[in-house]
Amino acid sequence: MAFDTIRYETAEGVGVITLDRPERMNALNSAMRAEIARAVEEAPGHGARALVITGAGRAFCSGQDLSDAALGTGDLEQVLRDEYEPMLKAIAAAPLPVIAAVNGAAAGAGANLAICCDVVIAAESAVFVQAFTKIGLMPDAGGTWLLPRQVGFARAMGAMLFAEPVTARQAVDWGMIWEAVPDDVFAAHWQARARVLAEGPTLAHGALKAAVRAAMANDFESQLGVEARLQAHCGLTEDFREGVAAFLEKRKARFSGR
Repeated sequence: MAFDTIRYETAEGVGVITLDRPERMNALNSAMRAEIARAVEEAPGHGARALVITGAGRAFCSGQDLSDAALGTGDLEQVLRDEYEPMLKAIAAAPLPVIAAVNGAAAGAGANLAICCDVVIAAESAVFVQAFTKIGLMPDAGGTWLLPRQVGFARAMGAMLFAEPVTARQAVDWGMIWEAVPDDVFAAHWQARARVLAEGPTLAHGALKAAVRAAMANDFESQLGVEARLQAHCGLTEDFREGVAAFLEKRKARFSGR
C-alpha cells in the first residue's frame, strides 16, 4: 500500500501504520484521515492479523492540523462526518485487534484516535491531552463517548474542561489505557505484544472485539444474544478445533487465523 502521510508495513502478521508527518507532530489533515481509514480497512487483505498505529518522531499525534485546508470552509460538522467518522468507524469495525502504540504526546483528536483503538500501550513519557477548549472547541473524534466510559464522569469532565496533560502512568491508573512502559523498551514491548495477538485466533479476536463494543450500548439480555451468535461462528473455525486439540494434547496451540 502506497501513502503520502503515513507508512504501512506488514511483518509476521503484524500490520503497522506509522503516522508520518513528524514536522507537524503527526497532526491530522484530510489526507492522513483518509489514508488511516484505508490502511485499516485493507490491512487484513495484506496478511495482517493484528494492527498497530504509532507515530514517527517525538509525538504520537498532536490532533487536528489547524492549517488543514478542510477547515477553511468553517463547516466542522462536515469535516467530522465526512473525514473523522470513517477513520474512527474503520478502527472500531476492523475484524482484528488494533493497538495504539503511543510513543509521545497524544493531544486533541490524537488522544481520541488513540483511545478509540482496542488496546493502548504508551511510553512512560507520553501524555494525553483533551486540548480542545484551549482553542475554543469541545472535544470530538469520539472523545465524549469514549472517555467517560473508560475513566468515569468526574475524571472525563475534569480532563476535558481543564485540558491538562494526563501522564501515561495516570492514564493506566485511571483505566484509560492498558499499560505504560519505560521509553527504552517501548518499541520492543509493543512489537512483542502485537506478535502475540497476530499469532492468536484471529476470528475469535474479531468476535471478542465486536461483542465488547456492542456491550457498550446493550442491556444484559441483548448481550447474551450477541455472545451466542458470535460464539456459534467461533465454534466452526479451524482455530477452535486446534485449540481443543492442543489442550487435550497438552501442547501450545498453533492458530492459523481461520
